[in-house]
Amino acid sequence: MAETYALASAPQQTLSAWHRFVAKPHRDLLAQLLAESVVFRSPFVQAPIPGHAATMLVLTTVVQVFENFRYHRTFISGSHDAALEFSANIGKWQLKGIDLIRFDEAGQMIEFEVMVRPIKALQALGDEMGRRIGPELTRLKEAAAAPR
Repeated sequence: MAETYALASAPQQTLSAWHRFVAKPHRDLLAQLLAESVVFRSPFVQAPIPGHAATMLVLTTVVQVFENFRYHRTFISGSHDAALEFSANIGKWQLKGIDLIRFDEAGQMIEFEVMVRPIKALQALGDEMGRRIGPELTRLKEAAAAPR
């Protein structure tokens, strides 16, 4: 028999706020949802992208790039992990994807991983994201990797 999971209260509140952000993007709302040490995992690069600023840049841009974005299903694993199935268009390409989100005890997002298919839609998304934020994202990744 399969176990039933429910998100803890704080992550559930954050997930609800995330859905509000996707419906009506607002930087200040998103900033509150992300932990300072959040790590973003992109479908384009192997290495994780660390940091609040880089994750803000990616997420605020992708909500502008996607057309007809919709979440379809939510899967919960334990009290601090969620997977959200979505679909969208990027130009002429229709895509499907999954957002894998991990929350800390305070409910902030500490990991955000995106998977997208098919490859043609992923390539179109990568081209558009690179055009819009490529140099700035590279700068933020280098700053995060620099010794302190």
